[in-house]
Amino acid sequence: RDAMADQNKPEEPAGEDKKADQPSPGKPKDFSTAILDRKKAPNRLVVDEAINDENSVVSMNPKTMEELELFRGDTVLLKGKKRKDTVNIVLADDTCEEPKIRMNKVVRKNLRVRLGDVISVHQCTDVKYGKRVHILPIDDTIEGITGNLFETFLKPYFLEAYRPVRKGDLFLVRGGMRSVEFKV
Repeated sequence: RDAMADQNKPEEPAGEDKKADQPSPGKPKDFSTAILDRKKAPNRLVVDEAINDENSVVSMNPKTMEELELFRGDTVLLKGKKRKDTVNIVLADDTCEEPKIRMNKVVRKNLRVRLGDVISVHQCTDVKYGKRVHILPIDDTIEGITGNLFETFLKPYFLEAYRPVRKGDLFLVRGGMRSVEFKV
């Protein structure tokens, strides 16, 4: 009987596509959730707070990294507001949502962005190893500190660590129960 019932049903025309899941052109789009929809540019990501407080690392969802053809430990160029950009190492983070990128306060400050802002991520393959880098401390962060700043702060920060830096970047180094800000 079921086979007979199926034969008696009128068939839908082949030319018509079902567009029930897409909003109609006349209906207004819901802007409160629009930012979560995947856009045409997959490299545009929403800034989120980092779990680990690391100056040279950003984390993304593994699916987002796969879409952008990035691998764990790749160097990426992040472009923020006011033509500001910086270089960082990208790591996979399963807890990070797909259209988001996690970074700490130092990286956000260098990009001139806040939480919830949109930045663009680009693969950066031609990062050269620096033979000499000119790094100066920010004056008001070294008040009352005596001794060698290089031995106390910079040497432990850069030694045995791959830390991409960009000219003009600021970064915070903690050491000796104080934190000092430096500029490249």
